[in-house]
Amino acid sequence: MRWLPIFFLATLAGTAAAEPAMKPGLWEMRISKNVVDGQDSSAQSAQMDGLNEKMKEQMARMSPEQRAQMGAMMSQRVMGMAMGGGGGIQMCITPEMSKRDVPVADKDGACQPVNVHRSGNRMTYELNCVSRGVKTTGTGESTLRGDSVANRSDTTVVDNGETHRIQTESEMRFVKADCGDVKPLGTAKQP
Repeated sequence: MRWLPIFFLATLAGTAAAEPAMKPGLWEMRISKNVVDGQDSSAQSAQMDGLNEKMKEQMARMSPEQRAQMGAMMSQRVMGMAMGGGGGIQMCITPEMSKRDVPVADKDGACQPVNVHRSGNRMTYELNCVSRGVKTTGTGESTLRGDSVANRSDTTVVDNGETHRIQTESEMRFVKADCGDVKPLGTAKQP
């Protein structure tokens, strides 16, 4: 599904807002609700969390060399994001990203949010763009609470004549100021 990366990045639209309390550095996101065309994939997320726990248990029984080898195999980075130790998706927010007046909707900057409004720690926005032949429209809302950001979005994606409605809720939390080897969204290589 070509539209999935665009949809996924649309859920991040509120993450790099120009809020003074939004810290540059490593953030981790967990998706708590993901409804695609009326089908809730939250059960699949719960199954993935269970598999992650089993994987952690298995890795704990490995030698340090085996753990390092397994970690290297699992550390594939996609679009400047990586799986975090807690099963969430990690992303690097640069100081420049945290100061911008618009949220980041996709890594290439081709899908810019419109009608962005801020009131205190709350930001609302709309998406209306075409990127890589996929039309995305919708609305989103982000609420900053110190070291966490709650995001909600409701988008419609049209790809090759097929229309999909996606409703997502996610929570981000600040991990640390140093991004380590997780690259900022804008510097990731095209998949």
